[in-house]
Amino acid sequence: MITIGITGQNGFIGKHLYNLIGLLPESYSLIDFQKDFFENETQLDSFVSKCDVIVHLAAINRHFDPEVIYNTNIELVEKLVASLERTNSKAHVIMSSSSQEEKDNLYGKSKKEGRKLFLKWENNSEGLFSGLIIPNVFGPFGKPNYNSVVATFCHKVANSEKPEIHVDGTISLIYVGELAQEILNIIEKDLSNNKLIIKSTANIKVSEILTLLNSYKSIYQDNGEIPTINSTFELNLFNTFRCYMDIKNYFPVKFTEHADTRGSFVEIIRLGIGGQVSFSTTVPGVTRGNHFHTRKIERFAVIKGKALIQLRKIGTDEVFDFYLDGDEPAYVDMPIWYTHNIKNIGDDVLYTNFWINEAYNPEDADTYFVEV
Repeated sequence: MITIGITGQNGFIGKHLYNLIGLLPESYSLIDFQKDFFENETQLDSFVSKCDVIVHLAAINRHFDPEVIYNTNIELVEKLVASLERTNSKAHVIMSSSSQEEKDNLYGKSKKEGRKLFLKWENNSEGLFSGLIIPNVFGPFGKPNYNSVVATFCHKVANSEKPEIHVDGTISLIYVGELAQEILNIIEKDLSNNKLIIKSTANIKVSEILTLLNSYKSIYQDNGEIPTINSTFELNLFNTFRCYMDIKNYFPVKFTEHADTRGSFVEIIRLGIGGQVSFSTTVPGVTRGNHFHTRKIERFAVIKGKALIQLRKIGTDEVFDFYLDGDEPAYVDMPIWYTHNIKNIGDDVLYTNFWINEAYNPEDADTYFVEV
């Protein structure tokens, strides 16, 4: 069992890494970190002494005064190194840096100097150090106007705003889930490397990103159709976009019902992508689900009976309740990293159609059971 602590565990990358590690309790144990540990040597030393691996993600990259960025980031490294020395730690320390190191700005300089400080500690201790040079990172729940241009564009497009492109350059990207897996691979290999280049998984122009996001807005958000997905990058970008929608007020979406003397007809889903369609019957009082996915796209469509669909983002307490009635057929889509369930709250059998974008594979189910 490897014990892992993450400074900055509540940040964008930190939260995703924390959640991924939490899915593997048979291999890893998480040591909780709070940012005020940096202000208390006793608490910081206690944290450090419990860790086989420390992933140092705590830093700031935006501030009106660049000197604050530089001084803060260096100070955090110095405090962590001091604690490693006080506790005679033999931990494997992994630090996130970025391609900004090669640019003439104080954020990049703070990262480069931080790596040098950790390398000096490694050379004078029995610990290991890995310094990661990371490309631009995107994914669900990043802060607009802070974490990445993708976060900013997703937020604006999902809220019917028009992003502006100031420089239409090509940017190198890695999905936050891919980065988290890369970090786990480094932990498993016990890899020591002062300057480990993490390769991007996509290189794309800013305008091409915006074109894709605008198409997701038009096709999916405005019309309920699942767009064509041509690559893993597009799947990750689409799932990222969905997480910026105001799902509380967006769902449930009512279907268009076509009725005549024979009965009625409802189109459940229109697809630019394949997948698996199924249906279920649920007796009164029974709840299905209570699980979440990290990559799958899924739609629940209630066609007969009364249902309560609940969603809760992993790591939060707020539960979204959506009430659906087969007399007015409607659907709710499941964002990634939201645990969800469906309960029959009526007196009759509940009929539900399910669509998911990939066939079920028990060897790679991407299904994690957590109560809503």
